[in-house]
Amino acid sequence: MSTNTDTNVASEVPFSIKSIIAPLMAVVIGMFMVILDSTVVNVALPRLVEDFNSTLPTMQWTVAAYTLALSAVIPLAGWMTDHFGAKRIFLFTIAFFTVGSVLCSIATTPGQLILYRVLQGLGGGMVAPIGMAMIFKMAPPGKIGSVMAVLGVPMMLAPASGPILSGWLVEYASWHWIFLINLPVGIAALLVGIKFLPKFETKEVPSLDLLGMLLAPVAFATLAYAVQEGGTSWTSTNTVTALLVGGVALFLFIIVELRHKQPLLELRVFGSSDFTRGTLLSWLMQIALFGSFLLVPYFLQNVMGYSPLQTGLILLPQALSAGLMMPVGGRLYDKLGARPLVITGLSIITIALFMLSRISVDTSLGYIMGTVAMMGGGMGMSMMPLNTHILQSAPRRLVSRVTPLTTAAQQVMVSFAVAGLTGYLTSRTTFHMPEFGGNPFLAMEPAFGDTFFVAACIAVIGVIIGFILRKPKMPADDQQSTDGEGQAEVAMTVGH
Repeated sequence: MSTNTDTNVASEVPFSIKSIIAPLMAVVIGMFMVILDSTVVNVALPRLVEDFNSTLPTMQWTVAAYTLALSAVIPLAGWMTDHFGAKRIFLFTIAFFTVGSVLCSIATTPGQLILYRVLQGLGGGMVAPIGMAMIFKMAPPGKIGSVMAVLGVPMMLAPASGPILSGWLVEYASWHWIFLINLPVGIAALLVGIKFLPKFETKEVPSLDLLGMLLAPVAFATLAYAVQEGGTSWTSTNTVTALLVGGVALFLFIIVELRHKQPLLELRVFGSSDFTRGTLLSWLMQIALFGSFLLVPYFLQNVMGYSPLQTGLILLPQALSAGLMMPVGGRLYDKLGARPLVITGLSIITIALFMLSRISVDTSLGYIMGTVAMMGGGMGMSMMPLNTHILQSAPRRLVSRVTPLTTAAQQVMVSFAVAGLTGYLTSRTTFHMPEFGGNPFLAMEPAFGDTFFVAACIAVIGVIIGFILRKPKMPADDQQSTDGEGQAEVAMTVGH
C-alpha cells in the first residue's frame, strides 16, 4: 500500500520539519482559508441582513447551508483521495472553494449568497481531512507531534483572527471583501501545492454509496429548516411538512447505511454505548456553543450598537482562551480521562451561558468579554478530550470510519443549532414586542436573554450526561494495531 511505502521512505532518512515545510505550507494556507471563512460571517451577519434588506432567519442560512455542505462532502474525502489521488483532489477542492468565495462576493440576493455558500462548503469540507492525511503520510510516525504543532497554527490563528479581520473589512471596506480576500489566498495555496505537494498512489475503492449521498442532504437540510420554523410554531404547515420529509429521508438513509457494505457514514458504530454517550454529549455541546457564537456578535451590533471591528475585538478573548486551554485539556486527558475535563469544561460553558442570559444594553464590556472567554476556555478544555474519547470508544474494526461520521454529524448539529436558536430568537422577539409598544429593536434585548437561557439549559443536560461517561476499554492487541491510524484519526477529528 502507498501509505506503507511513503512511511518507510520517510523513516530511512533523518527527518526535520524543514524537509516537508513547502508541502506543509500548502496545507496550512488551505486550512487557514477554510477555517477563517467559518468564522468571518458571524460578525458580518448584521451587515448582511441590512444590505440585503432581509431578516436574521433568512440570512442565518448563509451559515447553516455552509455547514450542511461541509457535512455532505466530509465523508467523501477518503473515497475521493483513494480513487483520484490526494494531491489532485486537494488542489481541486481549494480551487472549488476559491471560486465559491468569488461568487459569494458578487451575490446580489440572499438566495444567491446562500447558494454560493453551499458551493464554498462543498469545496472546503475536504480540505482539512485530505491535507492532514497527506502530511501524515509524509511524516514518520515518531514525528507526528512535531508536524501537528505546525498544523495547529491555522486551527489556532484562524478563529482568533477571523472576527477581527471580518470586522475591519465590513467596517472600512464592505462585506464583499470577507469572501473576495480568499482569491489571492486560494491562488497562493494552489501555486504552492502544484509545485511542492508530492503525488500519492491511488487505490482500488468500493462502489460509492450514491443513494446515501442523495438522502443525507435532503434529510439534514429539511430537518434543519423544520427546527428553524419550529422556533416560531411546531404546528405550522411548513414545519410539519419539513418534519415529515426530513423524517422519512432520515429513516431511509439509516436503512440504506446499515445495509450498504461500504456506507457513506458507518452507523454501526452506535452499537457501542460508550460511543453513543460521547457522541450525544458532543452534539449537545455543539448546539449550545455554536448557536451562541453566532448570536453574540449579532447582539453586540444590533442591541448594544458596537461596530463590526469593535465586535471582532470583543470576541478575541473567546478564541484566545480556547487556544490556551486546548493543550491543557490534551495533557490532562492522558492523566484524568475525559469525564472530569468534560464535566468541568461544560460547567464553565453553562455558567457563561446563564450569565449571557442576563445581559442587557447596559451590561459592561468586561462582563461580556469575560463570559465569551469562559465559553472559549470551557470549549478548549473539553472538546479535544471528548473527541478523543469518542474515537477510542469506537470498535477497533470501525476506527477508520469514525472521523467522517463524527465530523459530518458535528457540522449538521451546528446547522441545527444556528437554525433553531435564530428561529427561537425571532419568536421571542415577537412575543416581547407588545411590552415595548411594538418596537422590535427594544424587544430583542429580552429575546436574546431567553435564547441564551435555552442554550444554557441544553448545556446543563450535557453536564448531566458527562457524569455517565466511562473510560473506553480496548484490547491491547487492537490498540497496537491501530496506534498510527488512531493518532491520525484523533488529529483529524480535533481539527474539525
